[in-house]
Amino acid sequence: MRVLVVGSGAREHALVRGLLADVGVDEVLAAPGNAGIALEVPVFPLDVADADAVAALAEDLAVDLVVIGPELPLSVGATDAVRSRGIACFGPSKSAAVLEGSKAFAKQVMAAAGVPTALAHVCGDLTEVGRALDAFGAPYVVKADGLAAGKGVVVTADRATAMAHAEACLAHTGAEVLVEEFLDGPEISLFAVTDGTDLVVLAPAQDFKRVGSEDTGPNTGGMGAYSPLPWAPANLIELATERVLEPVVREMSHRGTPFTGLLYAGLALTTRGLRVIEFNARFGDPETQAVLARLESPLGDLLLAAATGRLSVLEPLRWSTSAAVTVVVAAPGYPGEPRLGGSINGLPAAAAVPGVSVLHAGTARVAGGFVSAGGRVLSITGVGPDLAAARDRAYAGVAEVDLAGAVVRPDIAQRAAAGLISTP
Repeated sequence: MRVLVVGSGAREHALVRGLLADVGVDEVLAAPGNAGIALEVPVFPLDVADADAVAALAEDLAVDLVVIGPELPLSVGATDAVRSRGIACFGPSKSAAVLEGSKAFAKQVMAAAGVPTALAHVCGDLTEVGRALDAFGAPYVVKADGLAAGKGVVVTADRATAMAHAEACLAHTGAEVLVEEFLDGPEISLFAVTDGTDLVVLAPAQDFKRVGSEDTGPNTGGMGAYSPLPWAPANLIELATERVLEPVVREMSHRGTPFTGLLYAGLALTTRGLRVIEFNARFGDPETQAVLARLESPLGDLLLAAATGRLSVLEPLRWSTSAAVTVVVAAPGYPGEPRLGGSINGLPAAAAVPGVSVLHAGTARVAGGFVSAGGRVLSITGVGPDLAAARDRAYAGVAEVDLAGAVVRPDIAQRAAAGLISTP
Protein backbone atom coordinates (compact mmCIF):
# COMPACT_ATOMS: atom_id res chain seq x y z
CA MET A 1 0.00 0.00 0.00
CA ARG A 2 1.27 3.46 -0.98
CA VAL A 3 0.08 6.24 1.32
CA LEU A 4 0.19 10.01 0.82
CA VAL A 5 0.09 12.15 3.98
CA VAL A 6 -1.12 15.71 3.36
CA GLY A 7 0.14 18.43 5.69
CA SER A 8 3.30 19.95 7.08
CA GLY A 9 3.21 19.87 10.89
CA ALA A 10 4.46 17.65 13.68
CA ARG A 11 1.09 15.90 13.57
CA GLU A 12 1.84 14.82 10.00
CA HIS A 13 5.37 13.81 11.00
CA ALA A 14 3.82 11.56 13.68
CA LEU A 15 1.45 10.08 11.09
CA VAL A 16 4.36 9.44 8.72
CA ARG A 17 6.33 7.71 11.49
CA GLY A 18 3.33 5.59 12.43
CA LEU A 19 2.74 4.53 8.83
CA LEU A 20 6.42 3.73 8.30
CA ALA A 21 6.20 1.34 11.26
CA ASP A 22 3.32 -0.56 9.63
CA VAL A 23 4.68 -3.57 7.74
CA GLY A 24 1.57 -3.49 5.55
CA VAL A 25 2.57 -0.08 4.16
CA ASP A 26 5.02 -0.33 1.27
CA GLU A 27 5.72 3.38 0.78
CA VAL A 28 4.87 6.65 2.52
CA LEU A 29 4.88 9.99 0.69
CA ALA A 30 4.11 13.47 2.04
CA ALA A 31 2.98 16.80 0.63
CA PRO A 32 4.12 19.41 1.27
CA GLY A 33 5.79 17.86 4.32
CA ASN A 34 8.51 19.68 6.20
CA ALA A 35 12.28 19.57 6.57
CA GLY A 36 12.17 16.73 9.08
CA ILE A 37 9.66 14.63 7.16
CA ALA A 38 11.82 15.07 4.04
CA LEU A 39 14.63 13.19 5.80
CA GLU A 40 12.42 10.11 6.04
CA VAL A 41 10.09 10.01 3.01
CA PRO A 42 9.78 11.69 -0.41
CA VAL A 43 7.98 15.04 -0.23
CA PHE A 44 6.19 16.99 -2.94
CA PRO A 45 5.15 20.65 -3.22
CA LEU A 46 1.44 21.19 -2.70
CA ASP A 47 -1.04 23.97 -2.00
CA VAL A 48 -3.22 22.22 0.59
CA ALA A 49 -5.95 24.84 0.07
CA ASP A 50 -6.44 23.59 -3.50
CA ALA A 51 -8.65 20.49 -3.38
CA ASP A 52 -8.10 19.63 -7.04
CA ALA A 53 -4.34 19.89 -6.62
CA VAL A 54 -4.47 17.42 -3.72
CA ALA A 55 -6.47 14.97 -5.84
CA ALA A 56 -4.27 15.42 -8.90
CA LEU A 57 -1.12 14.74 -6.90
CA ALA A 58 -2.63 11.62 -5.36
CA GLU A 59 -3.52 10.38 -8.83
CA ASP A 60 -0.12 11.25 -10.30
CA LEU A 61 1.62 9.37 -7.48
CA ALA A 62 -0.73 6.38 -7.88
CA VAL A 63 -1.30 6.10 -4.16
CA ASP A 64 -3.79 3.72 -2.55
CA LEU A 65 -4.69 5.94 0.40
CA VAL A 66 -4.58 9.67 1.15
CA VAL A 67 -4.44 10.76 4.79
CA ILE A 68 -5.32 14.42 5.29
CA GLY A 69 -3.88 15.99 8.43
CA PRO A 70 -4.92 19.67 8.68
CA GLU A 71 -8.38 21.21 8.71
CA LEU A 72 -7.93 23.57 5.73
CA PRO A 73 -7.89 20.97 2.92
CA LEU A 74 -10.84 19.21 4.54
CA SER A 75 -12.84 22.44 4.64
CA VAL A 76 -12.31 23.06 0.90
CA GLY A 77 -13.33 19.55 -0.14
CA ALA A 78 -10.03 17.75 -0.69
CA THR A 79 -11.53 14.45 0.49
CA ASP A 80 -14.35 14.72 -2.04
CA ALA A 81 -11.90 15.53 -4.83
CA VAL A 82 -9.65 12.59 -3.99
CA ARG A 83 -12.55 10.15 -3.78
CA SER A 84 -13.92 11.38 -7.10
CA ARG A 85 -10.78 9.93 -8.69
CA GLY A 86 -11.36 6.51 -7.15
CA ILE A 87 -8.73 6.84 -4.42
CA ALA A 88 -9.45 6.02 -0.77
CA CYS A 89 -9.14 9.04 1.50
CA PHE A 90 -9.04 9.31 5.29
CA GLY A 91 -10.97 12.43 6.22
CA PRO A 92 -14.51 13.80 6.18
CA SER A 93 -16.23 15.30 3.15
CA LYS A 94 -16.51 19.06 2.83
CA SER A 95 -20.11 18.97 4.09
CA ALA A 96 -19.20 16.81 7.09
CA ALA A 97 -16.10 18.90 7.94
CA VAL A 98 -18.46 21.79 8.74
CA LEU A 99 -18.70 20.10 12.14
CA GLU A 100 -15.35 21.77 12.84
CA GLY A 101 -15.67 24.66 10.39
CA SER A 102 -18.73 26.12 12.15
CA LYS A 103 -19.20 25.93 15.90
CA ALA A 104 -22.79 27.11 15.45
CA PHE A 105 -23.46 24.14 13.16
CA ALA A 106 -21.85 21.81 15.70
CA LYS A 107 -24.22 23.14 18.37
CA GLN A 108 -27.17 22.38 16.07
CA VAL A 109 -25.95 18.83 15.53
CA MET A 110 -25.45 18.29 19.25
CA ALA A 111 -28.90 19.65 20.04
CA ALA A 112 -30.49 17.30 17.50
CA ALA A 113 -28.45 14.34 18.77
CA GLY A 114 -29.06 15.07 22.45
CA VAL A 115 -25.36 15.50 23.17
CA PRO A 116 -24.49 17.41 26.38
CA THR A 117 -22.59 20.63 25.73
CA ALA A 118 -22.20 24.16 27.06
CA LEU A 119 -25.10 26.56 26.71
CA ALA A 120 -24.30 29.13 24.04
CA HIS A 121 -25.55 32.26 22.29
CA VAL A 122 -24.67 32.75 18.61
CA CYS A 123 -24.11 36.48 18.14
CA GLY A 124 -23.95 38.57 15.00
CA ASP A 125 -23.03 41.93 16.52
CA LEU A 126 -21.44 43.41 19.62
CA THR A 127 -24.77 44.33 21.20
CA GLU A 128 -25.78 40.68 21.21
CA VAL A 129 -22.33 39.74 22.52
CA GLY A 130 -22.65 42.16 25.43
CA ARG A 131 -26.03 40.77 26.41
CA ALA A 132 -24.73 37.20 26.25
CA LEU A 133 -21.66 38.03 28.35
CA ASP A 134 -23.84 39.61 31.01
CA ALA A 135 -26.24 36.66 30.94
CA PHE A 136 -23.50 34.10 31.59
CA GLY A 137 -21.16 36.19 33.73
CA ALA A 138 -17.45 35.60 34.27
CA PRO A 139 -15.37 33.68 33.38
CA TYR A 140 -16.32 34.71 29.85
CA VAL A 141 -15.94 32.24 26.95
CA VAL A 142 -15.89 33.72 23.44
CA LYS A 143 -15.34 31.59 20.33
CA ALA A 144 -14.95 32.42 16.67
CA ASP A 145 -17.53 30.47 14.68
CA GLY A 146 -15.12 29.41 11.92
CA LEU A 147 -11.66 27.90 11.64
CA ALA A 148 -8.99 29.68 13.65
CA ALA A 149 -6.04 27.24 13.86
CA GLY A 150 -6.77 26.53 17.50
CA LYS A 151 -6.57 30.19 18.49
CA GLY A 152 -10.20 31.27 18.12
CA VAL A 153 -11.19 30.90 21.77
CA VAL A 154 -10.71 33.34 24.63
CA VAL A 155 -11.52 32.47 28.24
CA THR A 156 -11.13 35.47 30.51
CA ALA A 157 -12.45 37.11 33.65
CA ASP A 158 -12.09 40.52 31.97
CA ARG A 159 -15.18 41.66 30.10
CA ALA A 160 -13.26 44.17 27.98
CA THR A 161 -10.90 41.44 26.77
CA ALA A 162 -13.88 39.24 25.90
CA MET A 163 -15.51 42.08 23.95
CA ALA A 164 -12.27 42.84 22.11
CA HIS A 165 -11.94 39.22 20.99
CA ALA A 166 -15.57 39.17 19.87
CA GLU A 167 -15.02 42.36 17.88
CA ALA A 168 -11.99 40.83 16.15
CA CYS A 169 -14.00 37.70 15.31
CA LEU A 170 -16.89 39.74 13.93
CA ALA A 171 -14.62 41.88 11.76
CA HIS A 172 -14.95 39.39 8.90
CA THR A 173 -17.95 39.82 6.61
CA GLY A 174 -20.83 37.59 7.63
CA ALA A 175 -18.95 36.30 10.67
CA GLU A 176 -20.63 35.14 13.86
CA VAL A 177 -19.27 34.56 17.33
CA LEU A 178 -20.34 32.22 20.10
CA VAL A 179 -20.57 33.24 23.74
CA GLU A 180 -20.76 30.19 25.98
CA GLU A 181 -21.14 29.28 29.60
CA PHE A 182 -17.88 28.39 31.31
CA LEU A 183 -17.29 24.67 31.84
CA ASP A 184 -15.39 23.73 34.98
CA GLY A 185 -13.35 20.55 35.42
CA PRO A 186 -10.42 18.99 33.57
CA GLU A 187 -10.44 18.77 29.78
CA ILE A 188 -9.92 15.68 27.65
CA SER A 189 -9.11 15.15 23.98
CA LEU A 190 -10.74 12.01 22.64
CA PHE A 191 -10.22 10.77 19.07
CA ALA A 192 -12.63 8.43 17.31
CA VAL A 193 -11.80 6.89 13.95
CA THR A 194 -15.05 6.32 12.06
CA ASP A 195 -16.21 5.05 8.67
CA GLY A 196 -19.54 6.85 8.98
CA THR A 197 -21.25 3.94 10.74
CA ASP A 198 -18.83 2.19 13.07
CA LEU A 199 -16.17 3.85 15.17
CA VAL A 200 -12.99 2.95 17.04
CA VAL A 201 -12.01 5.17 19.96
CA LEU A 202 -8.33 5.89 20.55
CA ALA A 203 -6.60 6.38 23.90
CA PRO A 204 -7.56 9.70 25.53
CA ALA A 205 -5.10 12.55 25.91
CA GLN A 206 -4.93 15.99 27.46
CA ASP A 207 -3.41 19.00 25.74
CA PHE A 208 -2.21 22.39 26.97
CA LYS A 209 -3.54 25.34 24.99
CA ARG A 210 -2.23 28.31 26.94
CA VAL A 211 1.30 29.46 26.33
CA GLY A 212 2.32 29.87 29.97
CA SER A 213 2.70 27.72 33.07
CA GLU A 214 -0.43 26.98 35.10
CA ASP A 215 -2.60 27.86 32.09
CA THR A 216 -1.64 31.52 31.84
CA GLY A 217 -1.29 33.71 28.77
CA PRO A 218 -3.02 33.53 25.40
CA ASN A 219 -4.27 30.42 23.63
CA THR A 220 -1.96 28.69 21.19
CA GLY A 221 -2.22 25.84 18.73
CA GLY A 222 -1.05 23.61 21.60
CA MET A 223 2.08 23.57 23.77
CA GLY A 224 2.11 19.90 24.74
CA ALA A 225 0.07 16.81 25.52
CA TYR A 226 0.17 13.50 27.31
CA SER A 227 -1.48 10.08 27.30
CA PRO A 228 -2.90 8.10 29.08
CA LEU A 229 -4.93 9.96 31.71
CA PRO A 230 -4.50 8.13 35.04
CA TRP A 231 -7.07 10.41 36.68
CA ALA A 232 -9.87 9.81 34.15
CA PRO A 233 -12.91 7.72 35.14
CA ALA A 234 -12.61 4.04 34.23
CA ASN A 235 -15.76 4.28 32.11
CA LEU A 236 -14.70 7.44 30.24
CA ILE A 237 -14.49 5.88 26.77
CA GLU A 238 -17.71 3.92 27.26
CA LEU A 239 -19.54 7.03 28.49
CA ALA A 240 -18.21 9.31 25.75
CA THR A 241 -18.95 6.75 23.07
CA GLU A 242 -22.53 6.28 24.24
CA ARG A 243 -23.40 9.92 24.98
CA VAL A 244 -21.29 11.84 22.46
CA LEU A 245 -19.54 9.97 19.65
CA GLU A 246 -22.16 7.50 18.49
CA PRO A 247 -25.04 10.03 18.62
CA VAL A 248 -23.07 12.53 16.53
CA VAL A 249 -22.07 9.91 13.96
CA ARG A 250 -25.73 8.82 13.71
CA GLU A 251 -26.96 12.40 13.39
CA MET A 252 -24.47 13.25 10.66
CA SER A 253 -25.54 10.16 8.72
CA HIS A 254 -29.20 11.06 9.26
CA ARG A 255 -28.51 14.49 7.72
CA GLY A 256 -27.11 12.86 4.59
CA THR A 257 -23.55 13.94 5.38
CA PRO A 258 -21.96 10.85 6.95
CA PHE A 259 -18.80 11.67 8.89
CA THR A 260 -15.78 9.54 8.04
CA GLY A 261 -12.23 9.99 9.21
CA LEU A 262 -11.23 11.37 12.60
CA LEU A 263 -13.88 12.79 14.92
CA TYR A 264 -12.10 14.71 17.68
CA ALA A 265 -14.19 15.47 20.76
CA GLY A 266 -12.90 18.10 23.15
CA LEU A 267 -14.57 17.19 26.44
CA ALA A 268 -14.84 18.62 29.94
CA LEU A 269 -15.55 16.58 33.06
CA THR A 270 -17.70 19.10 34.89
CA THR A 271 -19.59 19.12 38.16
CA ARG A 272 -22.72 18.48 36.06
CA GLY A 273 -21.21 15.59 34.12
CA LEU A 274 -19.51 15.11 30.76
CA ARG A 275 -19.83 18.08 28.37
CA VAL A 276 -18.57 18.68 24.83
CA ILE A 277 -16.41 21.77 24.42
CA GLU A 278 -15.93 21.45 20.67
CA PHE A 279 -15.48 19.05 17.78
CA ASN A 280 -12.63 18.91 15.31
CA ALA A 281 -12.66 16.98 12.05
CA ARG A 282 -9.05 15.79 12.11
CA PHE A 283 -6.26 14.57 14.36
CA GLY A 284 -5.33 17.11 17.02
CA ASP A 285 -1.87 18.58 17.29
CA PRO A 286 0.01 17.92 19.64
CA GLU A 287 -2.21 15.15 21.05
CA THR A 288 -1.57 12.95 18.00
CA GLN A 289 2.13 12.89 18.77
CA ALA A 290 1.49 11.46 22.25
CA VAL A 291 -1.37 9.12 21.31
CA LEU A 292 0.32 7.50 18.30
CA ALA A 293 3.49 6.96 20.36
CA ARG A 294 1.47 4.40 22.36
CA LEU A 295 -0.39 2.70 19.49
CA GLU A 296 0.91 -0.81 18.78
CA SER A 297 -1.65 -1.81 16.12
CA PRO A 298 -0.86 -1.11 12.44
CA LEU A 299 -1.82 2.50 11.72
CA GLY A 300 -2.26 1.98 7.98
CA ASP A 301 -4.80 -0.81 8.53
CA LEU A 302 -6.83 1.43 10.84
CA LEU A 303 -6.93 4.43 8.52
CA LEU A 304 -7.64 2.36 5.40
CA ALA A 305 -10.46 0.50 7.16
CA ALA A 306 -12.09 3.82 8.06
CA ALA A 307 -11.65 5.17 4.52
CA THR A 308 -13.19 2.07 2.94
CA GLY A 309 -16.02 1.28 5.38
CA ARG A 310 -14.44 -1.79 6.97
CA LEU A 311 -14.01 -0.79 10.61
CA SER A 312 -16.50 -3.45 11.72
CA VAL A 313 -14.04 -6.22 10.79
CA LEU A 314 -10.93 -4.55 12.21
CA GLU A 315 -9.26 -6.30 15.14
CA PRO A 316 -9.37 -4.42 18.47
CA LEU A 317 -6.54 -1.92 18.83
CA ARG A 318 -3.50 -2.78 20.93
CA TRP A 319 -1.95 -0.15 23.17
CA SER A 320 1.35 0.07 24.99
CA THR A 321 1.13 0.25 28.77
CA SER A 322 3.75 3.02 28.61
CA ALA A 323 2.98 6.71 28.93
CA ALA A 324 3.87 9.42 26.41
CA VAL A 325 4.47 13.13 26.95
CA THR A 326 4.91 15.62 24.11
CA VAL A 327 6.48 19.05 24.66
CA VAL A 328 6.32 21.70 21.94
CA VAL A 329 9.32 23.92 21.21
CA ALA A 330 8.02 27.17 19.71
CA ALA A 331 9.75 30.11 18.08
CA PRO A 332 10.46 33.26 20.11
CA GLY A 333 7.44 35.55 20.08
CA TYR A 334 4.92 32.72 19.72
CA PRO A 335 1.88 32.79 19.75
CA GLY A 336 2.11 36.42 18.59
CA GLU A 337 4.48 37.25 15.75
CA PRO A 338 7.10 34.48 15.90
CA ARG A 339 10.67 35.42 14.99
CA LEU A 340 11.77 32.98 12.32
CA GLY A 341 15.12 31.97 10.89
CA GLY A 342 16.77 31.03 14.18
CA SER A 343 19.38 28.31 14.01
CA ILE A 344 18.33 24.97 15.56
CA ASN A 345 21.10 22.85 17.03
CA GLY A 346 21.23 19.70 19.14
CA LEU A 347 18.62 17.65 17.26
CA PRO A 348 20.76 14.47 17.02
CA ALA A 349 21.50 14.68 20.75
CA ALA A 350 17.80 15.13 21.52
CA ALA A 351 16.85 12.11 19.40
CA ALA A 352 19.56 10.07 21.12
CA VAL A 353 17.93 10.42 24.54
CA PRO A 354 16.42 7.01 25.37
CA GLY A 355 12.68 6.93 24.72
CA VAL A 356 12.65 10.26 22.89
CA SER A 357 11.50 11.06 19.36
CA VAL A 358 11.92 14.43 17.64
CA LEU A 359 9.12 15.50 15.30
CA HIS A 360 9.47 18.52 13.04
CA ALA A 361 6.82 21.20 12.42
CA GLY A 362 8.03 24.70 11.53
CA THR A 363 11.55 23.93 10.35
CA ALA A 364 13.51 24.58 7.18
CA ARG A 365 16.71 22.97 5.92
CA VAL A 366 19.72 25.21 5.28
CA ALA A 367 23.36 24.55 4.67
CA GLY A 368 24.69 23.08 7.86
CA GLY A 369 21.39 22.28 9.56
CA PHE A 370 17.92 23.58 10.33
CA VAL A 371 16.31 26.92 11.11
CA SER A 372 12.92 27.82 12.52
CA ALA A 373 10.27 28.48 9.87
CA GLY A 374 7.00 28.53 11.81
CA GLY A 375 5.42 29.30 15.16
CA ARG A 376 5.58 25.78 16.55
CA VAL A 377 8.96 24.42 15.56
CA LEU A 378 9.34 20.94 17.08
CA SER A 379 7.48 18.36 19.12
CA ILE A 380 9.66 16.35 21.49
CA THR A 381 7.93 13.16 22.68
CA GLY A 382 9.16 11.06 25.56
CA VAL A 383 7.90 7.54 26.28
CA GLY A 384 8.36 5.85 29.64
CA PRO A 385 6.80 3.36 32.04
CA ASP A 386 4.72 6.11 33.64
CA LEU A 387 3.98 9.79 33.16
CA ALA A 388 6.80 10.94 35.44
CA ALA A 389 9.39 8.96 33.49
CA ALA A 390 7.95 9.97 30.11
CA ARG A 391 7.93 13.59 31.21
CA ASP A 392 11.56 13.43 32.39
CA ARG A 393 12.62 11.98 29.05
CA ALA A 394 10.69 14.54 27.02
CA TYR A 395 12.24 17.45 28.88
CA ALA A 396 15.69 15.81 28.68
CA GLY A 397 15.19 15.86 24.92
CA VAL A 398 14.06 19.49 24.99
CA ALA A 399 17.16 20.41 27.00
CA GLU A 400 19.36 19.20 24.14
CA VAL A 401 17.66 21.51 21.63
CA ASP A 402 19.34 24.87 21.13
CA LEU A 403 17.04 27.52 19.63
CA ALA A 404 17.70 31.01 20.99
CA GLY A 405 14.64 32.46 22.73
CA ALA A 406 12.54 29.32 22.24
CA VAL A 407 9.16 29.25 23.97
CA VAL A 408 8.68 26.05 25.97
CA ARG A 409 6.02 25.45 28.58
CA PRO A 410 7.73 23.79 31.57
CA ASP A 411 4.74 22.12 33.21
CA ILE A 412 3.37 19.71 30.60
CA ALA A 413 1.86 16.70 32.44
CA GLN A 414 3.36 17.90 35.72
CA ARG A 415 0.16 17.87 37.77
CA ALA A 416 -1.00 14.58 36.28
CA ALA A 417 2.35 12.92 37.01
CA ALA A 418 2.13 14.14 40.60
CA GLY A 419 -1.43 12.85 41.01
CA LEU A 420 -2.83 16.33 41.54
CA ILE A 421 -5.74 16.24 39.05
CA SER A 422 -9.13 15.43 40.49
CA THR A 423 -12.46 15.02 38.72
CA PRO A 424 -15.77 16.42 39.96
